[in-house]
Amino acid sequence: MRGVQRLLAATMWLLAIGLPLAGFSPSVSDAKTPNTDRPIDYTRDIQPILGKCIGCHGGVKKSAGLSVISRQLLLSETDYGEPVVVVGDSSASSLLDRITAEDPDERMPPEEPLEPSEIETLRAWIDQGVTWPAHWAYLSLQVAGEKSIDGFVGHRLSAEGIAPAEAADQRTLIRRLSLDLTGLLPTVPEVEAFVADDSPEAYSELVDRLLASPHFGERWARHWLDEARYADSEGYEKDTAKNDAFRYRDWVVQSLNDDMSFDEFTIKQIAGDLLPNPTHEDLIATKFHLQTQFNLEGGVDAEEDRTKRVIDQVSTIGTVWLASTIGCCQCHDHPYDSFTQREFYTMYAFFNNTDYDADFLGDEPVKAEKLRKERQAKALNLTKLLDRQVEDKNLSSTAIVELIAMHNYDNKNGFVRFLRERTKARRSTYVFRRGDFLQPVTEEGELLPNTSATLPPLQSRGEVPDRLDLAHWLVSPENPLVARVAVNKVWMHLFGKPLVRSPGDYGTRGMTASYPELLDELAHWYLHDAEWSRKALIRRIVHSETYKQSSATRPELIEIDPDNELLASQNRFRVEAEILRDIALQTSGLLSRKIGGPCVFPPLPAIVAQQTYSGNHYRVSKGEDRYRRGLYTFFRRTAIDPNLTTFDCPDSSGAKPQRDSSNNALQALALLQNEVFHEAAQSFAGRLLELSLAEASDHARLRQGYLIAVSREPDPAEIAMFESLLREARAYYHDHPQEAAELVGKHAVTNVDPAENAAWIATVRVILNFDEFVTRE
Repeated sequence: MRGVQRLLAATMWLLAIGLPLAGFSPSVSDAKTPNTDRPIDYTRDIQPILGKCIGCHGGVKKSAGLSVISRQLLLSETDYGEPVVVVGDSSASSLLDRITAEDPDERMPPEEPLEPSEIETLRAWIDQGVTWPAHWAYLSLQVAGEKSIDGFVGHRLSAEGIAPAEAADQRTLIRRLSLDLTGLLPTVPEVEAFVADDSPEAYSELVDRLLASPHFGERWARHWLDEARYADSEGYEKDTAKNDAFRYRDWVVQSLNDDMSFDEFTIKQIAGDLLPNPTHEDLIATKFHLQTQFNLEGGVDAEEDRTKRVIDQVSTIGTVWLASTIGCCQCHDHPYDSFTQREFYTMYAFFNNTDYDADFLGDEPVKAEKLRKERQAKALNLTKLLDRQVEDKNLSSTAIVELIAMHNYDNKNGFVRFLRERTKARRSTYVFRRGDFLQPVTEEGELLPNTSATLPPLQSRGEVPDRLDLAHWLVSPENPLVARVAVNKVWMHLFGKPLVRSPGDYGTRGMTASYPELLDELAHWYLHDAEWSRKALIRRIVHSETYKQSSATRPELIEIDPDNELLASQNRFRVEAEILRDIALQTSGLLSRKIGGPCVFPPLPAIVAQQTYSGNHYRVSKGEDRYRRGLYTFFRRTAIDPNLTTFDCPDSSGAKPQRDSSNNALQALALLQNEVFHEAAQSFAGRLLELSLAEASDHARLRQGYLIAVSREPDPAEIAMFESLLREARAYYHDHPQEAAELVGKHAVTNVDPAENAAWIATVRVILNFDEFVTRE
C-alpha cells in the first residue's frame, strides 16, 4: 500500500511541474545506464551544476518546494510529496527525468539546459550515494606534514615549473616592513643603518623593533576599525557627533600594542560587560556594538531603529568573525548558503536584550562618584525645566542652554556609553516575517539564543546562552572557521591580497583558498602554538622568504598567473588613504606622532562641511593637531574628508574586511592640488632648503629628497630630469613673482628668495606624486 502511495505522490508532483507521465516509465529509466566508474567530487563536479538551479531552487525561491542548498533539503519532500532524488538510484530519481526532458517547456533548467556530460555526472553522483561533504570553511583544520610557509609555496611553484622571485633589496625591505607594521616611512638614518648591518640578526631585530613601536597599534587599529564600522558620528540625517567614540578607538590601539590575544580581544568586545567584575576597559570594549548607526531624526519609530541596530550587530558578527553573509537571512533563508532565517533570529536573540548605559569611566573612583552626583543634579534641573516649559514657552531657550551645558559637561569629564544586558522586562525574540519588526511570527514560538547548525554546537554556561557564551564559542578550538578568517586577513595586510580572495564571504559564492593547506597550517598554529598572538603570527609571516620576495613584475607570469595567486613574487599596492596622508606629512616634517585622545580636524573643503544637517560648524584644528595621523581625523559619516573617499576609504556604513582599490585621475589631481598635499610640498621644500649639507647644491638636496621620500638613491638620469625641472621652475617664478608668493604662502623659508622657494615646491611636488612614493613595494 505504501508503495502505491509513493507512486501516486511522485506522479502528482510530475504532473504539477508539467512533466509527461511517459517520462516516468520504467522503460525510459532502464534505458539510462548509470555511470559509477568515476568517483564524483561534490565541490569540483556537482556544485557548479547545482549553481545553475539555485536561482529558482535556493534559499529565497524554492519552486515546487525544492531547494538544492544542502543535501538535507535536496533529499526532502517537495510540495508534491516525494523527494526528487533517491540516494543510490538515479533511475528512480525524478530529477533526472526533468533535466533530460525533450520538450523545452518541460526541461530544467529552462534557460540553460545542462550539457550531456553534466547530466551523466549528476547521474553518477546519485548512484554513488549523493556525497555532500561539509563546506571547506567549516571542516576541522587539516594539518599537513609541511609546516613552513616557504615549504608550501615552494612545493607549489616547483610543481608549476616556476621559480620564486629574487629577494628584495635591503632598502625595499625596511620600507616594506615599516609601512606594513607602523604605516610610516623609515627615516634616512634607519635605512642607512639597516643597509650597513650585515649581521644575521639585523632583520629580526628590525621586525621586533617595529612590532614594539607604539605606532604598530595605530597601523593595525585602522585595519580593525574598518571591520568595526568605526565613525565619530551617529549616521543618518542628523549624523550627530559621538564625542566619546575615540575611547573605543584608543582601546583598540592599546590592545594591539599590548598584543592582547585575539580570543581575549574578541570576548571583551562581544561581551566585556558580562565578564566577572568588568573593568572600565572591558566596558569600553563593548563600544564595538555601538559603532552601528543611530537614527535621531524626529518622528522615527524608536523600536524600528533599535531592531535595525540589532540586525546590524548580528550581520557584523557574521562578516567579521565568520566571513559569512548571514545578514541576508533577516528576511529569508540564505539564497546560496545553508543558513536559515530562523538561525539568524536565534543569533539576534543574543543582542535583543541589550541596552546602552553610560558612566564616568576614569581612574579615580572618588572623582567618578562626585561627577555622577553632579550629573544627577543637572539632569534633575533639566527635567524640571522641560516640565515647566509646557506652561511657560519662554523657558524653551533656557532648557536648550542647560541641555548644551550638560552635553559639554559629559564630554569634558569622560562620560562614556557602553553596552549592558537588560535585566528587567526582557524582550522576547521571534522570526520577523520578511524582516519586518511589525510582523513577528509568534505562532512558531519564542526563540532562544543559539548559533547556526552549520557550525559547531554552542556550549552554554547556564540554561539560556548569553553573549559571553557566544564570544567563547567564536574563539573555541572546536570552531575552526574564526581562526581561518583571522589568519587570512593578517596575511592580506602583509601581502596586499588574501589567501581567500573573498575575506568577508567564505560561503559557496565566495572564493576558495589559493593555498588551503597553508591557510589551515597557519590557522592551527595561530590557535594552538601562538595562542592567538597577532604579533607572533605577523612575525612568522614576515620572516618567510615568500614575504621577502621582490615585487617586481615578472612578464613571463602575466598570462600564467595574472593575480599572483601562486605567490611567485610579492605584491605591490598603493597605501591606504590615511597612510598616504601620514607619509606625506612625515616626508614634509609636519607629522605629529602624538598617540591617542579626542579627534582632530584637519583642513576640509567648506562645501563638504556644509552638506551636513548641522551646517558648517567644522573648525580646523590648530598647532600640531592639524598634522596628526589620519587615524585621529574626525570621521563624520555624511561629510567624509574627500582625501579619504578619493583613495577608497570605506564609509563606515557596514563592516569592511577588505578595502576597494581604484586607480583614477582624481587621485593624481588630489595629490597635486589638495590643500593637505600642497602644504606637505611647501614644507618638504622648506625642509630641503634648510638642510645643512656639506655640499649645498641642487644635486645634494634632490638626493636627500629621494632618500627621505622613497628610501633610495636616485640614478643620474633622475637627477638630470629634476635639475632640468628645477631650472624651468626658477625661470618661471622669477618672471611671475606674484604666483611665487601665492605658492609659497605661509610656509616661506627665511632668507630664501620666493621664486627659489616656489621652484622647489613645484619640484618636490612631483616626488610626492611618484607612483613609488604612494606604493608599498
